[in-house]
Amino acid sequence: MPINRMLKTGKYTPEEIEILNKAFDLALRSMGLVDRNDPLCEMVARKVIEAGATGMSEPKEIADTAVARIGLR
Repeated sequence: MPINRMLKTGKYTPEEIEILNKAFDLALRSMGLVDRNDPLCEMVARKVIEAGATGMSEPKEIADTAVARIGLR
């Protein structure tokens, strides 16, 4: 999963990792992405991490922000 690879390089608490993973899953579902090997999934992972870094702590809010920043919806 792209987000797990990216999270390994940072210093995240287990709680933050759980929130970001949930947000990533929500974002993928909202975009209809199923294939985790799709290059777009990596972009989604980056945007989820960026949104999470702004202090948001609700997975849905992070997911919605990430999807909006990608601009495909």
